[in-house]
Amino acid sequence: MKSDLAALGAVLLWSSLATLGVTLVHIPPLLLTGLGLLIGSLISLFGSGFRIKQLIVPPRALLIGVYGLLGYHLAVFAAFQNAPAEAANLINYLWPLLLVLLAPLFSNARLRLPQVLAGLIGFVGAAVAILSGGNAEFRFEIGYLFALLAAVIWATYSLLSAKLEGLSSNSVGSFAFVSGVLAIALHFLIEQPVAISSQDWIFIVLMGLGPLGGAFYLWDFALKHGNPQRVGLISFATPVLSTALLVLTQGKTPSLEIFLAAGLIVTAAWIGRRVK
Repeated sequence: MKSDLAALGAVLLWSSLATLGVTLVHIPPLLLTGLGLLIGSLISLFGSGFRIKQLIVPPRALLIGVYGLLGYHLAVFAAFQNAPAEAANLINYLWPLLLVLLAPLFSNARLRLPQVLAGLIGFVGAAVAILSGGNAEFRFEIGYLFALLAAVIWATYSLLSAKLEGLSSNSVGSFAFVSGVLAIALHFLIEQPVAISSQDWIFIVLMGLGPLGGAFYLWDFALKHGNPQRVGLISFATPVLSTALLVLTQGKTPSLEIFLAAGLIVTAAWIGRRVK
């Protein structure tokens, strides 16, 4: 099915976010987020046939989009810069589970025992991820809070955006463009300027076309043309693929704790998502 392929494509692109974020860790998070989102927004121009009017969205939808795209990426990049990357990455990927646990706040869904059980398993997984960092210094705790904030933002953004009707997937480009402009403006106000090398630009473009661009369009298409539960199940592969890629590219030997944490988080998300 096309929706399954789109969801899988989004998962594969998102799996590269942590690796690219760590590679570009020397770039201030506001600047990195802004550049990536602006590049990602260009995809909507091609998708709309360069018809700008099709990219205009209602103010409420725009606010939700900026909250999700800008807020999430600021939090996740800040997490990577203030905590062990593998642990922060796994905590960030509690968002599939939070989609289920927070759903009653946004709809008539009920929170049942299996979902509570999933929450406990997910909490244990997050704790294992934190302990796997091997360092209990306070500076790491800040990074973990940013990672948890990123998970909450993406889950609530997904639940809010699910209620937006009559918008095509190209609307993601509008969200990305406005979020990118705001991030760049904030960069000049509160961050120190840095020099961006030609090699940095290669990774920034890859980030903009991939996890900060193409993934959002594919995800939106999958949700609008497929079964949300089926699409959600596919997303549970993201933390495992992301962590595996991150560890491999850093030339590290994966620890038992990282795989245990990944297994617990995926199991929690699976249990929670299966409940109707």
